[in-house]
Amino acid sequence: MLTDLYDLPLSTASPTARDAYVSGCEAKRTMHPGAIEAFDRALAADPRLALAYAAKAHSLLERGDRAGALAAIVRAKQFGPEISEREASHVEYFEMLVLGDGEAALVRLSSHLDAWPRDVMALATAAFTNGLIGSSGRAGQKRMLLDLLEKLAPSYGDDWWFAAHHGMALSENGERAAARPKIERSLARNPKNPWAAHATAHLCYEEGDPDSGRKFLAGWLPAYPREGALYSHLSWHRAMGELEMGDVGTAYRLFEETFAPDVHSGPPRGQVNDGVSFLWRCELAGEPRNAEGWRTLHKLATGAFPRAGVAFSDMHAALAQIVAGDDAALEARVEEIETLRRRRRYPSGRLVPAVARGFAAFERRDFAAAIDALKPLTRQLERIGGSRAQLDLVEFTLLKAYLGAGRPDDARRMLKRRGRGSPEAPVAGLRP
Repeated sequence: MLTDLYDLPLSTASPTARDAYVSGCEAKRTMHPGAIEAFDRALAADPRLALAYAAKAHSLLERGDRAGALAAIVRAKQFGPEISEREASHVEYFEMLVLGDGEAALVRLSSHLDAWPRDVMALATAAFTNGLIGSSGRAGQKRMLLDLLEKLAPSYGDDWWFAAHHGMALSENGERAAARPKIERSLARNPKNPWAAHATAHLCYEEGDPDSGRKFLAGWLPAYPREGALYSHLSWHRAMGELEMGDVGTAYRLFEETFAPDVHSGPPRGQVNDGVSFLWRCELAGEPRNAEGWRTLHKLATGAFPRAGVAFSDMHAALAQIVAGDDAALEARVEEIETLRRRRRYPSGRLVPAVARGFAAFERRDFAAAIDALKPLTRQLERIGGSRAQLDLVEFTLLKAYLGAGRPDDARRMLKRRGRGSPEAPVAGLRP
């Protein structure tokens, strides 16, 4: 019986198909290029390999190709009677993801991993910060992810891929002392592992050590393929470190060369989120507005996300619309969110519209209104999704609003209460 990366049986008699499928899975879970091409090779060798269709479907979905993903998952479903119980459950889970039924997928993922804890391709959809759990809109979702990984840890032992995600989840829950050895062990076992590099960048951020973070990434990134899906996002992390250290020139060079929309290696959501976040943070740090950059991001955001649906992306798209003065599009997005919320299809509820109101008030320099909108949300932001570092976009805006409202003491008290990150956030005017 042929098996996958983690010794789970595969319903194929073709070693060529198995090898190509395993190669694709390895590329997909490490965010290296070539996953879809490998799945196509697997299917050329065995057109009935259902799991290769499912993996291809999810890869296409991540690229924003929903039509291609739907077509691939339909093919996968055709072979249900021929495959094992584990593979059938696996395909059904990925069908739920492709159809956008996040609640059903969460339930299926739990039962699936209870039965087959080493089904790494299923786990990989939820193991990272912006995965299925991180996008669930639930309060306490960061703890939920850590609890899942803690439960599965005995099944993975000293696995470098799992250790990177486990360490990242510990870091996101404020357990930095426990996170560091896992992240370091993951990186030692596979120095080319981008998830460990990502977790290292986050840990440096959480510890308030942007200098170590930027230096680490400057040394690590040259060995990672430029077309790798995490290359641009890791470059965003490096730029955040440069911005915190006051090297705005290097930060902008990284933006233009590595994660601006026209050169970004990731999917549309990453292109929008990284670009919008960077330009807004630059302004909070005291830099002048990059009008051309914002025009590009507004066009991209409205094209890639014409309708509301995913809270974290909606927040960034809304900010691009606010900066562009596109009030009609912003109002339409908020109305769509409200409609989805009433239908119980927008788990984070009214958080994104509330954040958007705060951003809009800040943009028109009504700092008191921005404070009123954003201050009540700070303990709920994880429901929007994204890492704590990414959600600091909101907290830093609130800090700057305090300063704009002539309330520097409130800003400094807020910064002190955070208990993480740099003691001097990259917000102009915080220093006495």
